[in-house]
Amino acid sequence: MSDDIASIQRAIRDVPNFPKPGIVFKDITPLLANGPLFARTIDLFAERYRGENIDTVLGIESRGFIIGAALAYNLGAGFSVVRKPGKLPYEKHQASYELEYGTDTLEIHIDAIPPHARVIIADDLIATGGTAAATAQLVSKLGGTVVECAFVIELSFLKGRDKLKPYGVYSLLQYDSE
Repeated sequence: MSDDIASIQRAIRDVPNFPKPGIVFKDITPLLANGPLFARTIDLFAERYRGENIDTVLGIESRGFIIGAALAYNLGAGFSVVRKPGKLPYEKHQASYELEYGTDTLEIHIDAIPPHARVIIADDLIATGGTAAATAQLVSKLGGTVVECAFVIELSFLKGRDKLKPYGVYSLLQYDSE
């Protein structure tokens, strides 16, 4: 493990029993609060995607907005958002996905990405992969191409990567167990 990755991992705080008992929440706010380390985190993503002709970085609500906007700026790419229903004011497309008990929905503006855009989907964490897979479906509806899905943290024991096989996954940190 590189020194950069080890420093990022040390900056992530475990919060037991949040948002419910038995869950260990991976809190990235200490990482975000450390300016040089946050910048290095974004630089690591940018190094991977520089030269890939990325048109748009798509951030997933809500911490994906932080990661995605910073990455888009670094790459000189556009930035767009995917949000939960009722948050976007203009015409939109929707995609629903399965949760452990029920379904949820995401929305994107119909003009969020240009046709044939090369898109990176960005978020802080991938767990089961449902949110990112629904986001990838929205990119396809708009005629874009998902280059890769980028995450700071991957909870690999939840096998979210399996839902994203057609798109590819890149994560800085992988956790094999809670």
